[in-house]
Amino acid sequence: MAGHSHWAGIKHKKELTDKKRGRIFSKLLSAITAAAKTEANPEFNPRLRTAIEKARASKVPAENIERATKRASEVVGGLEELVFEAYGPSGAALIIDAITDNRNRTVAEVKKIMSDHEARWAERGSVRWAFEATPSGAWKAKFPQKISEEDNKKLAVLIESLLDHNDTQRVVTNVVGMELTEE
Repeated sequence: MAGHSHWAGIKHKKELTDKKRGRIFSKLLSAITAAAKTEANPEFNPRLRTAIEKARASKVPAENIERATKRASEVVGGLEELVFEAYGPSGAALIIDAITDNRNRTVAEVKKIMSDHEARWAERGSVRWAFEATPSGAWKAKFPQKISEEDNKKLAVLIESLLDHNDTQRVVTNVVGMELTEE
């Protein structure tokens, strides 16, 4: 009866939740570090203030938040913010925000995810025209579109795959009813 102990079941469940929690913490702390690059004081940096509030809401320890803010001023050439543009099923426009310490690796991995899900990489500016930036730095679709139920499912799988990538912070699309963003 190996593998049937109560503790083994608890251990596996805890392992999964800890992994998910660690991924969320990592993304939130990367967002804090990137936001703190311009101004480390949240009173004068609304983007940093928002990132810290989201981290606190997800119960990230205050010590980790402080470390992430300090890291922004100490690290030379550390984290870099990237914005990718792509087209998904039925020509759905996608904007992918990422924060990375290695641009080449992230670009290659995001391209691989998109090719696995039959999405197309778009040149810079070819998708962004369909969105407008809000004051908080988020993207909002100017021209929302509807797609078939089948393509909607394909798009949802694509977005989930992109959000599972450690460097991806947010994925925004112009498809009506697709609010699958991780912030």
